[in-house]
Amino acid sequence: MKIAMIGLGKMGANMTRRLINSGHEVVVYDLNPDNVAHLTTEGAEGAASLEDLVSRLPMPRALWMMVPAGAVVEKTITALVSLLASGDTIIDGGNSYFKDDVRRAGMLKGQGIHYLDVGTSGGTWGIERGYSLMIGGEKAPVQRLEPIFAALAPGCGEIPPTPGREGSTSTAELGYLHCGPVGAGHFVKMIHNGIEYGLMQAYAEGFDIMRNAASDSLPEAYRYDIECSEIAELWRRGSVISSWLLDLTAQALADDPKLTDYTGYVTDSGEGRWTVQAAVEEAVSAEVLTAALFARFRSRRGNTFGEKMLSAMRQQFGGHIEAGKTSK
Repeated sequence: MKIAMIGLGKMGANMTRRLINSGHEVVVYDLNPDNVAHLTTEGAEGAASLEDLVSRLPMPRALWMMVPAGAVVEKTITALVSLLASGDTIIDGGNSYFKDDVRRAGMLKGQGIHYLDVGTSGGTWGIERGYSLMIGGEKAPVQRLEPIFAALAPGCGEIPPTPGREGSTSTAELGYLHCGPVGAGHFVKMIHNGIEYGLMQAYAEGFDIMRNAASDSLPEAYRYDIECSEIAELWRRGSVISSWLLDLTAQALADDPKLTDYTGYVTDSGEGRWTVQAAVEEAVSAEVLTAALFARFRSRRGNTFGEKMLSAMRQQFGGHIEAGKTSK
């Protein structure tokens, strides 16, 4: 298939590469022409403007946006509306708020333009591991674009189906799923990221307790000088709490055992707040996820080793650089 990719940052560029490697044609556009030029050397077809981008696509057209949530998404959609026709599809693969998706889809429906919201998880490692895709929108455009979703997703790999799911025809085993109508994809991704906050916080607090077991404030008989990098490596093998996040934690500790390169200033990109807001609206108790969000707020007023751990994990899986720092 031929598809457009708008936004060639950390994820958009790698998603483009994965699609090209799977045999798809990708027309690319970015506000930075250097990003476009770089990907054209890797097999993408470059466009100089959104108008140029649209003109290079066969109808019905499909355009995937990987741009920052909020104003940039709004501006991009507004620019595209006058260029597209009935039957075309706009895909928002960023971390937009699901209620914004419902509003945008309603606006586009009058012109016959489809809108899909696709929660995309995989970070900077997705080009190798594949991307977990949580899709919201109408059934017809989802089915039409299934070859694209299948190419971006991890596939079954070596992970067997969960016992009891043998013979299932769901695409969940392949790493992508049509979760429901417009907004459902980003809603599921929002919850995914809220859970991510809680998991990261649990690891961070646990390692912080271990690191401080050597404190002079403890009775000497109960002091332990524990090497956190060794424990992370140990837990990767056979432990009930093993996970990809633990793998990344172990990598961060191997690179910098005392996490001296991190301040512990941990930002949040919005999904945690929206998850807590959804819990309030649904009257669902969410103590762990709420506490994890508040811990990030607290991290901006003086930092602990655990908060350095959170910052290290964010850089490992998503390439998120602390405020005021530049990537190496």
